[in-house]
Amino acid sequence: MRSSCWGETAGDHRAILEDYTIELIDILLVIVTTSALAAYSLYTFLAEGLPENHVMMLTIPFVLYGIFRYLYLIHVRGEWGAPEEILLRDRPLQVTLVLYGAMVAVALYAVT
Repeated sequence: MRSSCWGETAGDHRAILEDYTIELIDILLVIVTTSALAAYSLYTFLAEGLPENHVMMLTIPFVLYGIFRYLYLIHVRGEWGAPEEILLRDRPLQVTLVLYGAMVAVALYAVT
């Protein structure tokens, strides 16, 4: 369920929370999500030290799903709290993290 800090009592926790609206937070979330996905995608393609065959780009779908799953959990299911607590409770996010790690290991060590 949603934490009370997102409701009308948000200012009781921190005064600055009274200045934020849900609309502003949603816009900022779109900007940050888009920036994170673009930055990670560019990293997998341009970073030094990664395989030159760009196989790290195969990890992008896992990052994309992980971010989208997290957004789904907080917006649709109303699961609020620390991100690591949400990760520990959500099996699809856990599977995604394991698959991401496996793909990184394959990309860095098995494929040359």
